[in-house]
Amino acid sequence: MELLSTLFSSLWAIFWIIIFFAGTVFVHEYGHFIAARKRGLIVERFSIGFGPKIFSWTRDGVEYRVSWLPLGGYVALPQLGEMEAIEGETNSEPKKLPPISYSSKMIVAVMGAVFNVLFALALSFLLWVIGHPVPAQQNTTVIGHVAPTLMVADEEHPSPAAAAGLQRGDKVLSVDGREVGDFADIQTAIFTGSRRDEAGKREVRLEVERDGEVIEVPVRTVLAGFDRLPMIGISGAHPVIVESLTEGFPAERAGMQVGDRVVKMDGEKVYSLSHIQLHLQENPDRPTEFLIERNGEELTLAIQPRLSEATATGRQFYLTGFTPKQVSDIVHLNPIEQVDTARKRVFQTLASLVNPASDVGLRHLSGPVGITRIFYLLAQTDFRQLLWFTIFINVNLAILNLLPIPVLDGGHMVFATIQKIRGKPLPASVIGALQGTFMLLLLFMMLYVTYFDSRRWIHDRGVERDMRNNEIVPVEEPVDPPEEENDESEESPEGVAN
Repeated sequence: MELLSTLFSSLWAIFWIIIFFAGTVFVHEYGHFIAARKRGLIVERFSIGFGPKIFSWTRDGVEYRVSWLPLGGYVALPQLGEMEAIEGETNSEPKKLPPISYSSKMIVAVMGAVFNVLFALALSFLLWVIGHPVPAQQNTTVIGHVAPTLMVADEEHPSPAAAAGLQRGDKVLSVDGREVGDFADIQTAIFTGSRRDEAGKREVRLEVERDGEVIEVPVRTVLAGFDRLPMIGISGAHPVIVESLTEGFPAERAGMQVGDRVVKMDGEKVYSLSHIQLHLQENPDRPTEFLIERNGEELTLAIQPRLSEATATGRQFYLTGFTPKQVSDIVHLNPIEQVDTARKRVFQTLASLVNPASDVGLRHLSGPVGITRIFYLLAQTDFRQLLWFTIFINVNLAILNLLPIPVLDGGHMVFATIQKIRGKPLPASVIGALQGTFMLLLLFMMLYVTYFDSRRWIHDRGVERDMRNNEIVPVEEPVDPPEEENDESEESPEGVAN
């Protein structure tokens, strides 16, 4: 039964990949196609994918095909001679065909991007109505945890955020002078920033509100994690609500129940699950007093954390034995705000790629393999998240295709404009050389990005496997709180992880 469920889930995910991923390419090419038809251009071929065809059919003089290389698609327009190098072979001779106007060339070239934006707006309207689930720790600008250390090149490194004096409860107002609306904005600004301090080290400047006062905190970044991205060691605040309890662990023995919300511990406001975990590791030898909210009432539980071990890694830590609920907020952004959010993040990424002071490179991007994988994962988890990612991909595709690079739509617009200014087209040899060179560069870039996509996939699969095989086992027997204290014990950090 489990095998059938997995098979159905995979088939369902593949179905939505075809609908949204292939649909995104189709929408783009259909924009070119319908514009060419309306402007009276000859259309020879409409292809999804490049290279040899898988199958095809012909209707009204147009060959429709699906090709083997899933790197996009094309519409073969023989009157646009400069497009032949990437659109496929054609037996027509452009010189014998009726000439087309500059305005027709520009309209046909731009309509692919226009249709992607229209598709994104249509999906955004649907997501506006049904709501977009955003994890609570992302839908905030309040810092919920400041990590004491980060893993840098497989070694623990002091956290830049902790060293700079950032604190739990700080509300981030801007990063490097750019206002932020949620934690995704904060992370994007940190990843794509290019500011350097006087010593030439990468840093970000966070403007935060603390106890009613606005202060600026400069923080040096470090390249951390598997992808070696710029990080400072902060995460967003979120409520901690008990979803399940591990039998025999201190939280259950103390009387904690599913649905309890952890408000404070030892009199300090709780900002996140990581906050609780850190507190337990720092105070293992005494019971922690938790203030719990249950059915509108508050009660106190004293829980002695229990030393436990992860069988997959051998790592030991102190837990109370509850699993937290993944809390999400349902956000209803209007279509313009959704598309504009995607636009801003695409431009931030592009700016960081061309800025030599940035730490972001091509290795951090996702190609067809990475994008397909994300589509697959989201299709298995939440349809609304899949919608949001499709919106982002369409805006991304629209912007990238308008870059003034040969083989892209923006390059065709540049060729058409040069021809308009010169009064005659560029030599065919020049156009062919530019098209061929940039097509090779594009293919090499795709291979380069795919290599890192594959590395991430293999790494993540290994992490997932370890998590499936991991078991949390007690190292020592549970310790009940003294009789004179509250006869209910309390909680601890994360996953069966608290």
